[in-house]
Amino acid sequence: MALLIDGHNLIPHIHGISLSDPDDETQLIKVLQEYCRLRRKKAIVYFDKAPAGFSGSKRAGNVEAHFVQRGRTADDAIMDKLRRLGKRARNVIVVSSDRQVQQAARAVHASVISSEAFAVEWEALISEEPSFDPSNRLLSEEELADWEALFKRGHPKAGNDKYNN
Repeated sequence: MALLIDGHNLIPHIHGISLSDPDDETQLIKVLQEYCRLRRKKAIVYFDKAPAGFSGSKRAGNVEAHFVQRGRTADDAIMDKLRRLGKRARNVIVVSSDRQVQQAARAVHASVISSEAFAVEWEALISEEPSFDPSNRLLSEEELADWEALFKRGHPKAGNDKYNN
């Protein structure tokens, strides 16, 4: 399921990001990229109050960010998107604590998660992640010796039956 996210509604609930940060949108997009990578989802995030000349869309991995021009809200953009999706809105999860957005999502049978609940899920998800990458561990003495022996032998010559089984 794809996520439709009210960005400025979610930011205050994500630890380490504040609406007063000059790059709060960029920080949230990075969080959402990691979330989408771990959950194998796609997300569309809407930010309102885009400065003049900065409205439009930008893609970052599985995250598509829409910067809504002044005079329109992210809530309006999300509700328009839900209307355009029609029956396909059932395949969407809307992340917002705004009651009007939640009501519009439920009216088209989309799933709804509050911003607070999403933030709790995000915190749980990153606390599950191992603190180290198991594929980036040190080799044992035996493994190191095996690799050194392999490299010392060099590359097999083409047509050599010993290596082409």
